[in-house]
Amino acid sequence: MSKKLVVIAAGGTGGHLFPAAAFAEEMRQRGWRVVLMTDARGRRYAEHFPAEHIEDVAAASPTLHPLKAIPAAIKIWRGIGQAKRRFQELQPSLVAGFGGYPSFPALMAARARGVPIIIHEQNSVLGRVNRTLATSAAIVASGFERLDRLPPAAQDRKRVVGNPVRLPILEVRARPYPEASSGGPMNLLVIGGSQGARLFGDVIPLAITQLPESLRARLTVVQQVREEQLAQVRDVYGEAGVKAEVAPFFSDMGQRLAAAHLVIARAGASTVTELQAAGRPAILTPFAAAADDHQTANAAGLTSVGAADVLPEAEFTPEALAALLERRLSDPHALAVRAAAARAAAKPEAAKTLADLAEAVAQ
Repeated sequence: MSKKLVVIAAGGTGGHLFPAAAFAEEMRQRGWRVVLMTDARGRRYAEHFPAEHIEDVAAASPTLHPLKAIPAAIKIWRGIGQAKRRFQELQPSLVAGFGGYPSFPALMAARARGVPIIIHEQNSVLGRVNRTLATSAAIVASGFERLDRLPPAAQDRKRVVGNPVRLPILEVRARPYPEASSGGPMNLLVIGGSQGARLFGDVIPLAITQLPESLRARLTVVQQVREEQLAQVRDVYGEAGVKAEVAPFFSDMGQRLAAAHLVIARAGASTVTELQAAGRPAILTPFAAAADDHQTANAAGLTSVGAADVLPEAEFTPEALAALLERRLSDPHALAVRAAAARAAAKPEAAKTLADLAEAVAQ
């Protein structure tokens, strides 16, 4: 008997592909064949994706722009046709959509051919593609309890499973929150998207210079910084006498997160989920331009349990951040309580739970 095949439809950003990869690995361990269907942009994030092969289909973001709408529509329909032809050969038992416009052709082809569909939404607001396919899916799995913009007709299909998390982050969960005594060393980790947030590079070093000298002396900062801001940020920390390591990217994020007493970050779905999984308190500044303001909704996954503060972009000034940092870093016991609250909110079995649902749908 040949193995069943699941086609995973995802793309656009790592935020869609990383949870899809965790799910793919779980399905492979259960004996399924896995194929990823994405576009050229999505392939850039799929170098080590656990699939037997990757299928490229034409995709485009729908638009109302008068000069771009028709070419985009043509590209989308071409992608749907490509996916239909591939499905005729592949004969998938299931198509799992993880969002991003590159997932649209595969999901539409699955609907047209009667292939069972499940979708997974990482954010607290259903994205455009998932919103369009929600009523065609057998299951709408969500990363958080809150899921805005879910069509009324799909409400009974919602299942809260959490977001599948990378193994290095799950390993942090097994390690205790680092001890911090009053007056002892404190580690601050600053992350901000794939390249670092420009706002963070501008504001956070200035905020730290405003902290009392006694607090600055025991603080170590690890900060993700955009390439063009590196010299400026290093200079600010150096002049303030603050121990700091700054870089555009950290490949050992699990180790960095394990050492952190407090994290400053955006509120992307992966970030909030990894803070929950690792059990780390945070100060979150949602990306103001995010579609449907979904990062503010995501932040509720930590703020609702008292594990994080939210400082909106409009209020993210050196003065406001310095005041908040002083309050949090001066009370290690309260940080440990917040860490425990974050950890309790996690769903570390998300990949297994989603795979259970997928197998039930494919029966």
